[in-house]
Amino acid sequence: MRVRYRTVGRDVGRILQVVSLMLVASILVAVVVGEFFAVPAFAVAALVMGGIGVGLARWYRDAATPEKLEAMVTAASAWAIVGVLGGLPFLLIAWTIALDPFPAWANTPPTDETTMIFLNPLDAVFESMSGFSGTGLTMAAREEDLPMSLHWWRSFTEWIGGVGVIVLTVAILARPGSGSLTLYESEARSEKIHPSIVNTVTEIWKIYLGLTLASIALFLAVGMGSWDAINHAMTGIATGGFSVHEASIGHYNEPLIEYAVVPVMVAGSIAFPIHYLILKGELRNFYKDIQTRWVFLWFGLGSLALTAVLAANDQYGSLEETFRIALFQFVSATSNTGFGTATIGNGTEPVWTAGATLVTCLGMLTGAAAGSTVSGLKLIRVITLVKGTAWQIGNVYRPDSAVRRLRIGERSLSENQTQREYTEAMVVFVLWVTGLVIGVSVLLWLLSPDHPLEYVIFDVMSAQSNVGLDSGITGPTMPDGAKAMLIVNMWIGRLEVVPVAVLLGVVFRSLDLYR
Repeated sequence: MRVRYRTVGRDVGRILQVVSLMLVASILVAVVVGEFFAVPAFAVAALVMGGIGVGLARWYRDAATPEKLEAMVTAASAWAIVGVLGGLPFLLIAWTIALDPFPAWANTPPTDETTMIFLNPLDAVFESMSGFSGTGLTMAAREEDLPMSLHWWRSFTEWIGGVGVIVLTVAILARPGSGSLTLYESEARSEKIHPSIVNTVTEIWKIYLGLTLASIALFLAVGMGSWDAINHAMTGIATGGFSVHEASIGHYNEPLIEYAVVPVMVAGSIAFPIHYLILKGELRNFYKDIQTRWVFLWFGLGSLALTAVLAANDQYGSLEETFRIALFQFVSATSNTGFGTATIGNGTEPVWTAGATLVTCLGMLTGAAAGSTVSGLKLIRVITLVKGTAWQIGNVYRPDSAVRRLRIGERSLSENQTQREYTEAMVVFVLWVTGLVIGVSVLLWLLSPDHPLEYVIFDVMSAQSNVGLDSGITGPTMPDGAKAMLIVNMWIGRLEVVPVAVLLGVVFRSLDLYR
């Protein structure tokens, strides 16, 4: 089956058109916070992204409705292009500050080391891909030094990226029967709240906005300033993790704030259809739904395990502090949020032991519920792999004539359904581990041998699971090749590998590399 490139071009163009509206909205934010120097940068970026989008959409406006292949290629291509073009505000604002071409009323700040990092286009793209993919790894050495307009753009990219740029496009532009479902599923989503996919994404955005506003109110109630509360609510409910402070949530050194952030990260880990049912009063879904049940079980068990490891190492002053740090870090890692309250490593100097680091890695690997804002393998896929493997082994001891079914939650799967879902989960797992191994190998090759192996694994796992926690390796001083590798890891992790593999297969086939 050949890819219909006109369809891909049309749909990528439509996505770019919608995302360019984010840049237009950011102009208003820059004006409100009094950073008039940033307005031209957002305007130019909006014209570039919107111009490309309009050109593609109009040029290929008569293209056919996408099938699954075109949708996969569209998803992988659009996320890559959005990640690259989303770096323009970082680059242009840094260039504006360095040049300082405006009069005093534009409020151009003095140059600083943190913002000037984004004069390197690769660092600007890294920050953008980290934002849109909901990762939260950063090239900013001190977030406090960034202009408020860039604080906003970082948080906004994560907030939109949390539910997906294609979901945003479907909500704004889609019409029933326009291939919306195919595109929606290409972004690693299958959950539906209503029979109509357009109504489903509209409901998702209503729930998402409500959770964001509730998070802002919670953070204000526990003592965060208004700007901090807005930004941390956006990146917390999106399980993205960008912060306006270098020390993330640890900046506040306030247990009440740390405990208050945990339920926001948990809320971002629960599937939107479950939020919908709970908001309708069907509270039994907290324990009835298999994924939601395991979100709480896994968060609890992992936090206790990490508490035990840290306590055995006598790492912190009291049991309460040890538990609070373990709870926060494990929930942050497993929800793929990436907020931090403790230093895990300083690059070449260990802080946490290998055991504590690898327990946290296990949380990053699994992720939380499918249908939420979380990345990673997803709990339902892990459950399918574990129960499916046991089911496969059990087949050895059963006669060929036996009829066997696999029960996952309230679903009873036939043999054919079990084989299909187990195979799909295994394919994603194998591809996911392959991406991780490639990333670790590249970083080991490019970094100095002083970096502990567990820390290299941690940072690559953090990038590919779209987490954002780091062990002190990821930063502006790392080699450009390592930055590029982590950008790729973030990209494939956000799309759950398969669309990227499909795109690469199409490229290899077009270059006739399969001979």
